[in-house]
Amino acid sequence: MTLTAEPAVADLIDGKAFAAGLRGRIATLAGEFEARAGRKAGLAVVLVGMDPASQVYVRSKGKATVEAGMASFEHKLEADTSEADLLALIETLNADPAVDGILVQLPLPAHLDEQKVIATISPDKDVDGFHVINAGRLSVGQPGFVPCTPLGCLMLLKDRLGNLSGLDAVVIGRSNIVGKPMAQLLLAESCTVTVAHSRTRNLPEVVRRADIVVAAVGRPELVKGDWIKPGATVIDVGINRVDAAEPGKTRLVGDVDFAGAKAVAGAITPVPGGVGPMTIAVLLRNALVAAYANAGIDLPAGTI
Repeated sequence: MTLTAEPAVADLIDGKAFAAGLRGRIATLAGEFEARAGRKAGLAVVLVGMDPASQVYVRSKGKATVEAGMASFEHKLEADTSEADLLALIETLNADPAVDGILVQLPLPAHLDEQKVIATISPDKDVDGFHVINAGRLSVGQPGFVPCTPLGCLMLLKDRLGNLSGLDAVVIGRSNIVGKPMAQLLLAESCTVTVAHSRTRNLPEVVRRADIVVAAVGRPELVKGDWIKPGATVIDVGINRVDAAEPGKTRLVGDVDFAGAKAVAGAITPVPGGVGPMTIAVLLRNALVAAYANAGIDLPAGTI
């Protein structure tokens, strides 16, 4: 009798569990900060308009902040708020010693200049890591705030693989929020990094050589299973809503064809439950780092 080997199935990278552990460590350190500083670490979130998705995100961030033992300051502004009024609020938050981190929920209404708004946030309170000064710090290897999603991806990669030095990494996507900072983080870990995008020629061949694939291009199930190098680690940043088999229903999928990729990859993040939970956890991490720095208190090394 001939035995047929079972097909390999990738390990699932459980971002939800990792994020829960990170949030637990943050809560412990937030308590220690309050005891030493005499106040809670504070995160201010500014929402302009009533975009339904943004409202959900802001509620989630506020709830997570309070659960971590930090102070949450929410500022909800009308959609027609003037740019001058929004910038004045940010300057007030910059000067408020109770506020350690400032996050302006994007996207903003069309009449507001996002880059001007981001540039008004103090780089030392820019917990989203979007300020051009923090982008510059990352590019030259200086300490600063890194956008939450790519930093969360790096945490998952290092937890899975340990030392990333020498590995071949492909980042699909070149946004300022994910793709570019992800590439910089991987370079800092001594990976050999290729940034691919919608105009990359022979994209499947580029992806096939990678030990690490980070897909952040915003195209549902773009990356097919036969693009993946056997044993590679796949981080799927995409969150795309597509039609489900049942009429009138939708489902969430990533930028990677999960069913195809999991038969080839060594490890892969699911969607949902992979990268998504990491984003808010890292936001809390950045806010706590800002609090310790603003209060002049040393954060224990290697804790978060």
